[in-house]
Amino acid sequence: MTKVGILGSGDVGKTLANGFLKYGYQVIIGTDHAEKLSEFKHEHPGLETASFEQAARSSEMLILCVKGTAAESVVQKVKGAISGKTIIDATNPIADAPPQNGVLKFFTTLDESLMERLQRIAPDAHFVKALNSIGNARMVNPDFGGAKPTMFICGNNEGAKRQVSQVLEKFGFEIEDMGLAESARAIEPLCILWCIPGFLRNQWTHAFRLLRK
Repeated sequence: MTKVGILGSGDVGKTLANGFLKYGYQVIIGTDHAEKLSEFKHEHPGLETASFEQAARSSEMLILCVKGTAAESVVQKVKGAISGKTIIDATNPIADAPPQNGVLKFFTTLDESLMERLQRIAPDAHFVKALNSIGNARMVNPDFGGAKPTMFICGNNEGAKRQVSQVLEKFGFEIEDMGLAESARAIEPLCILWCIPGFLRNQWTHAFRLLRK
C-alpha cells in the first residue's frame, strides 16, 4: 500500500485525500495548521496529519497543493526528504493581486514556470505537473456524461510520469504527456483560462479535453 503525503490542507488537499483514501492508499496531510483539520481527521479515521517535513519523510509519493506563493518555501523545507520521490505539482503561480476582467495575474513569466523553480530547489526530486487546470470539486472521478477530461502533465522523469498517470487514470482522466519540465510554462497558464468563465459568469464546472482525429 503506497503512502501518499499531501502537502497542503485546503480544499484541494482535502479533496485529494478523499480520492486517495477511496482507492486504498495510506494518506498523511502535511500542514502548518493541523488544528484546522481536526474535524476532517475525525471523519476519516485512517488519515494522519503531521508537519510538512514529517509528511514528506514518511511518504513514498507526494502531492504539492499549497498556494503558489508558498510553494517554494514549502519545497525548501522538505527538500532533504523528497530526493528520488515523485511529487505531483498541482500548484499555480497566482499572484497576490485581483484578476483583471476575469484574468488572473501570475508572478512568473512564459519563460519560466513555477514547477521549474521548484525543480531547481530540489533537483533530485521528480516533479510532475498535474491537477492544476481543473476545480477541486472535479479532481476525482468527475462526471461529464461518460466523457473523460484530459489532464495535461509534464516532468523530467519518465517513471514518475507513469506513476502519476496511473493515479490520474484511477481518478477518471485521459492523460496527455506534454514532455519535459519546460512544458509547465504552457500547462500552468491553463489555470488562467479555466478560471475566466468562473470570474465572469460564475461557471466553475468545466474541464479541458483534447480531441484527436
